[in-house]
Amino acid sequence: MRLVSTALVTALALCGAGDYSNRRAPGFSLADSHYQQHDPQDYRGKVLIVDIVSTHCLACLRLTDLLVQAKTKYGENLAIISVLTMPDNQSTADLFAKEHKVTWPIVFDSGQMIASYLRVTPTNPQIHFPHLFLIDGDGMIRNDFEGTDEKAMSFDGLAAEIDKLLKPAR
Repeated sequence: MRLVSTALVTALALCGAGDYSNRRAPGFSLADSHYQQHDPQDYRGKVLIVDIVSTHCLACLRLTDLLVQAKTKYGENLAIISVLTMPDNQSTADLFAKEHKVTWPIVFDSGQMIASYLRVTPTNPQIHFPHLFLIDGDGMIRNDFEGTDEKAMSFDGLAAEIDKLLKPAR
């Protein structure tokens, strides 16, 4: 019976996952504007949100404000890393963090990390901002959302997804 319920839970999780989910989160180590390296491995055991964002994107700004609310609600149980790429730089990142009260690391990618998360290839060359990845304590991407997804752009929807990852497995 337990095997059947585990299979059912897994199947339901797969149905609700985004296009880039249910795989090991690609590794990276990227520096923030203070040259400190951040690696998803450092957050094992916690729910981690990897937020691919641009400081020039209105949906990204709204999503960042939701992430600030989520961080306030979940505290140390939730880790967040925001990832920027060109044309953003240290100045735009620091201003963005200050204006939106971001307390988590904002790191810089030249494109390789983003490409690995979004599975960018010559036949799939598109990158849409923002894109949010929810990673469980074991380092598995359990869900992902584009910034146009209503669930990701509502606090209740985002909180429900975080709550799922914080519940102990049965």
